[in-house]
Amino acid sequence: MHPLLATPRRILLYLLAWTPIFALLVFVSHAGGAPFLDAMGVFAPALCVFAFICLSPYQIVRVRPLRLSTAPGLLVTFTAAAVAGSLALVGTAVVMSYVISRPAVLVSGTVGVLFGIGVLLYMLSTGLHYAMVAAEASREAERRTAEARTLAREAQLQSLKVQLNPHFLFNSLHSISALATLDGARARDMCIRLADFLRASLGLGDRETIPIREELALARRYLDVEQVRFGERLLVDADIDPDCENCGVPALLLQPLVENAVKHGVAGLLEGGAIRLTAQRDGARVTITVENPFDPDNEPRRDLGLGLPNVRRRLQLRYGADATFEAVADASVYRVVLRLPCTPSPIEY
Repeated sequence: MHPLLATPRRILLYLLAWTPIFALLVFVSHAGGAPFLDAMGVFAPALCVFAFICLSPYQIVRVRPLRLSTAPGLLVTFTAAAVAGSLALVGTAVVMSYVISRPAVLVSGTVGVLFGIGVLLYMLSTGLHYAMVAAEASREAERRTAEARTLAREAQLQSLKVQLNPHFLFNSLHSISALATLDGARARDMCIRLADFLRASLGLGDRETIPIREELALARRYLDVEQVRFGERLLVDADIDPDCENCGVPALLLQPLVENAVKHGVAGLLEGGAIRLTAQRDGARVTITVENPFDPDNEPRRDLGLGLPNVRRRLQLRYGADATFEAVADASVYRVVLRLPCTPSPIEY
């Protein structure tokens, strides 16, 4: 079905678009001596019929694209259709002039003008239909391209998320192995806490985003695991703005950050230190900061694993230029700052 026939409103607007042509024909007929009302009574029904005839190129245009090789055949086809449609316009006008008993409305000059206008309008309609179909094809191509990009982005996000699971699991098992030879009870406690953390993280399923409060709770679960190993050497200080607790973030976004804070920060200090987590909301944006002390006398590590690049890439894929990632070392404090839009996280039932 033609798109203009999809709703009564579109049909009405389409017919109203013929008003200037209707006014022109009435004026020409009146200039030839016909009264206005008689001319209106003849041309109004004739143009309504012809308006729907001018929609007929749509189906042909859709199945026969305009190409150099097909242009001659299409020209013949549409020219014949234009002549036939114009004859239908003239014929309808003649019939209406006799129906209202006003045959004088269509003098010979008016008939010729009406036929010529009909041919031109039909050919113009054909050109407009080709333009409309081309625009539809362009929009569909753009839609498919955008959909392909979205699917590719989601696939990359899922891949990055999956990379995290073995990453922190292997590191945790290595810590348990090291602790088992020193204190079996603490190693068992660490296994229990690790199981709780894995159960919580795997329970995320395919959720793309979770509220910040859940993400921070996961980070605290991981730090609970490490606190078994480090004891009083590992402290956690959290300052969370309640206004940002419901803002959504990609699941397990903070996990690599707190893991690096322990592995490359607190673990390298004899006296240990405190990992500080802050989340503040500023209008429609959220700033999340992870800070940890480190020994500036130690040679800086060039390879921090896939943790920080993973976080940076996930932010880029999810938010584009709307999110920023900053990691700086200031004196004896290493600081990672994430700034991203505050978007409500979907409610899970």
